[in-house]
Amino acid sequence: MLGVITGFIDELREAGVPVSMVEAIDSMRALETIEVADRIALRETLRATLVKNLRHERAFDTAFDVYFSMVPSLDRESPTDREEEGQPSPQQGEVPQSREFDLNALLEQLFQALAELDGEALRRGARMAVDQLAGMEPGRPVGGTYYLYRTLRRLDLAELEERLLQALIGEGDLSEFDRRLLREEVHSRIEQLREEIQEEIRKRLVEDRGRDAVARTLRRPLVEDVDLMHASADDLKDMDAAIGPLTRKLAARLARRRKKRTGRLDFRRTVRRSLATGGVPADPQFRHPRPHRPEVWLLCDVSGSMATFSRFTLQFTHAMSTHFSRLRSFAFVDTMDEVTDFFGPGVDFGSALQRVGTEAEVVWLDGHSDYGNSLEAFVRRYGPQLTSRTTVIVTGDARNNYRPPRDQVLAEISRLARAVVWLNPEPSTYWDTGDSMMSHYARHCSSVHEVRTLRQLEQFVEELTIPTGRPIENVR
Repeated sequence: MLGVITGFIDELREAGVPVSMVEAIDSMRALETIEVADRIALRETLRATLVKNLRHERAFDTAFDVYFSMVPSLDRESPTDREEEGQPSPQQGEVPQSREFDLNALLEQLFQALAELDGEALRRGARMAVDQLAGMEPGRPVGGTYYLYRTLRRLDLAELEERLLQALIGEGDLSEFDRRLLREEVHSRIEQLREEIQEEIRKRLVEDRGRDAVARTLRRPLVEDVDLMHASADDLKDMDAAIGPLTRKLAARLARRRKKRTGRLDFRRTVRRSLATGGVPADPQFRHPRPHRPEVWLLCDVSGSMATFSRFTLQFTHAMSTHFSRLRSFAFVDTMDEVTDFFGPGVDFGSALQRVGTEAEVVWLDGHSDYGNSLEAFVRRYGPQLTSRTTVIVTGDARNNYRPPRDQVLAEISRLARAVVWLNPEPSTYWDTGDSMMSHYARHCSSVHEVRTLRQLEQFVEELTIPTGRPIENVR
């Protein structure tokens, strides 16, 4: 058991979850107080001692299901029980002939188990479904998604869910609210069946290939490390949920830093205070700094290739707007338009983004990125409003569709503003390849940053809002 736990902790670290040596020791001590055969108690004990951030729970759950899939739960059957029922145990890896299998009988068994909330019958049905429908192949290096798809496709969970819903409704005259609650309950039961099938598949994969191999196959980056340009639909949903906690945590940390800042020594006050101690400066006095919050103008490329990145740049920066004395937003594709009013207090962010796409004048000619024309439009319309306190942030990949870069316009912006910062979501190795004009624009920027993940975006905003007055170093 000790080897399994240490392997589990190593897997958490490989997935990006920070687990210190002290926390690992605490988890081992906590396990001495529980029955390790109780999967629920085991899971929650390890979660309480090893996980410190809600965003890391998905990685924890995946690793736990792999490393402790062979730990029997107190309410589960043993392999011997399965053999007594005449069912093959998972380690045999044999799929019975289809002529011995009645799909309708299996569906009826699952239906009765779901209707009666019979957990044991549901697990037996899930094992039989994997035996007969998954077609698992020993030694195949997969994570189980293919086997899960094959099983669920034959079971047709949508039809099973509708049948179960109609059976539970019966002849009763239910209100719309009661029907909605019942529909959610049925959906929850179907998800429980899906989880049972997935767990059974994962258990057999671990038996066949070992914990470490399966864990490597299932490992996914943490939500803050997902590439914003290539995020899946599930990743985008997780990022939306993570934006709020990230900005609240960052805002609290920045507020503490601003409060703790100490100014220069106030010599006169120190001398006056030293008269009470015989001229000994025992209580040095300092000037109270009055750092100003930066004024930020955000220029976002909202073309098709940059849609996902610009969404999270706008969302994250506007969530941090209380740390800016003034925040103005501009969107562009091949021309520039201000969209600050679209993101007012209390406005739904999704609706604001839709307004950007439908109401903002960001397309001038053909709807393909043209940084040169967009920057010229920006200087022509808004250049006179730039001041020495303005920090201009440009977000985009600098891919100009082989059009003239007109980087001298950015030089004019840099002359008028306090600083020009460029955030590029592409890897720096891709800069200046193809139609990328990054080097043309970088020479006129105070700093250039590769920002591909939420973690890097958070680090950038933290650096931007710290009122140190020092120049930001170029990062490439």
